[in-house]
Parts: sequence; C-alpha cells; structure tokens
Amino acid sequence: MQIQTSGARSWVLRISIAGKRREMGLGGFPDVTLADARRRARDEREKADRGVDPIDERRFAAIKLRAEQAKAFTFKASALAYIEAHEPGWRNAKHAEQWRNTLASTYPSIGQLQVRDVTLPHVLGVLEPIWKVRTETASRLRGRIESVLDWATVRGYRDGLNPARWKGHLDHLLPSPGKIKKTGHHAAVPVGEVGAFMKALRAMEGIGARALEFVILTAARSGEVRGATWREIDLDAATWTVPGVRMKAGKEHRVPLSAASLALLRGLSRSSGTDLVFPAPRGGVLSDMTLVAVIRRMQIEAVPHGFRSSFRDWCSERTSYPREVAEMALAHTIGNKVEAAYRRGDLLEKRRPMMRDWAAFCAKPEAKKGVVVPFRVA
Repeated sequence: MQIQTSGARSWVLRISIAGKRREMGLGGFPDVTLADARRRARDEREKADRGVDPIDERRFAAIKLRAEQAKAFTFKASALAYIEAHEPGWRNAKHAEQWRNTLASTYPSIGQLQVRDVTLPHVLGVLEPIWKVRTETASRLRGRIESVLDWATVRGYRDGLNPARWKGHLDHLLPSPGKIKKTGHHAAVPVGEVGAFMKALRAMEGIGARALEFVILTAARSGEVRGATWREIDLDAATWTVPGVRMKAGKEHRVPLSAASLALLRGLSRSSGTDLVFPAPRGGVLSDMTLVAVIRRMQIEAVPHGFRSSFRDWCSERTSYPREVAEMALAHTIGNKVEAAYRRGDLLEKRRPMMRDWAAFCAKPEAKKGVVVPFRVA
C-alpha cells in the first residue's frame, strides 16, 4: 500500500517487466479491498509472464477510449462546429444565419445521429421529400450536408466516402435540379389593376396594410420592408438606405422615396422600444404572412413579391425608362461581370422620377370596360 502526503491510500503493484522495475496502480483504498488488490495483482503478473506489458496495455486502452469518445460527435454538433469554424470567412451575418436555418431542418431526423453513422438512406430521407417541390432549397441543403460531413471526415469523426456527394453518387438517384420543371412565377396583380388594388388597400387599417403599401411604392422585397428601421430612412433627403447585410445580393441599396412614400412614413406612429418602421403588434419584426393575410382578405390571388413583377411590367409596357434604371430599382444583380465591374453608381437620381411616376400610376385606378375590379376590404 502506498500512502500519499495528503493521507490518501492506494494499492501499488511493483513488477519487473522486461528486466525493468515498474510500478502499477491497482486502485484506492478502501474502494479496492485487499482481496481485490491481490486479485488484480495476480492478473497483471500473469500478463507480464506472457510477455504483455500491462502498463502499456492500460495506456493504449485509455488512448483508444478517448479516440472513440472523440468520434461520438452528433451531426448537429458537427454542423454547428462547421458554421463556427467558417463564419469568420463569410461575407455577412445573414449568410451564416442561412446556413443555420437550412441545416436546422435536418436536426429532427438526423441531428442526434452520431456523425459517423450518417449514411445514404439518412441523406435521402432528408432530401427526397423536398427535392421535386423545393428543388433550389433541397439542392442547397445537399451541398451543406456534404460540407459538414467532409469537415467531420477531416476531423476524424467519420470514415469513408461522403453519402451526400453529388457527382457519381446522388446524381444516379435524384433528378438533376436543372431538369426539374420549375414552378410558376410569383402570383402578381396585373399592372392595369394595381391602381384599383392600391385604392382598396389604402382603405384598410393596420400595420400590415401600411407595410404592403410601402412594398408596392418602393418595389422593394417584403423582407427589406419588414426589417426597415427609422435610422435607415432620411426623410429630408427622401432616401431609404438598406444596408448590405439585409439585401439579397449583400450590397447596400438606396431607394428614392416618392411623395406618397414620405406621406405614408410621416403618418406612422413610432413605437417606443423599437426602431422598426413596421413593428409587429406584439413586438419584433412583422412576419411575411401578415402581408399575405392582407392580400387574402382582399380575395385575390397574389403575393407581396409579385408586386415587383407588376412594377417591372409597368416600366416595360407603360414607360420609356431604360431597362438598367428599372433593374437598379429592383436591386437585381448585374449578370454580365464586365458590366458589373464598370458600373459603380446606383442611378439614384435617375430613379427618382421613375418612382414618382410609379406612385402616381398607383394612385389612379384604371377603368376596365365598365367592370369594377372586385377588391374587397374585410
């Protein structure tokens, strides 16, 4: 028995291994009794007699156990670790949030699986239900699963080929995203009926109706409007500056505000405790379904995003404004890389008269052969 300076006592086996005197712990007293200590000592001496170093054997077993424990990493833990490792290199916080949200959809089915145990059936179980109906989302999700599994392989948490790889693997099991029939465009109000719609919309009360009205007047995306803050808006300069972190292309976008847009903003009551222009009644950012619900109450088939199409049709069919001015108003990415490299400005001042004319068009319902356009206010 060995007694330490602290008073703790433990059993120690002194044994000769390959001619070298070694000491090996057998456990602490009184947890390990004398009988147990003698039994353990006898077992370890028998190993030494057979040419096995019991001390090295114990050390190797501990190393193996630690290695196995390190591999006991779930897919969810791997996904979160991957995002944490790569987030500093991504262009903005929105990109990281997209990764989190996309991968979170897998957690109910494979999140708690050991990452080493994720196989082809698991990957297909996640992808197949949405591959044909939400193809773009599914394709993006596949790529992110593949990245997480690759990361886990390099870290030593799994072995073998990646079951989420596309070429030479999933491309034999799933149809190519580019060959899947695309769904239709966003349902939109025909350009000739926008004025009648706006008249009915302005008769409705509620923050959702005002947010939708601002969406239409600015030709902005719903998310840009719902997340708009007062600090982004300069009423004196009649300009709304949306920061790049809230834009789809990740680039700052300036929106010229027409007199109608300014009047709408000045008519809003600012809520205490938030800088949001269109806060939800219970706080926080207004949901997209709030705007959709406004349209549904008017009993028409359209979505908020469809008004960008209405605006683009108006530019093409009812005005002579250049295509690039209309595209800049919609904050569309320039497809031609050479043109994008040379275009530095945002045509703000050229867009001001266009947005003024658009607001005037929205304010005048068009007669339609004596038929009243059936927009209803609930």
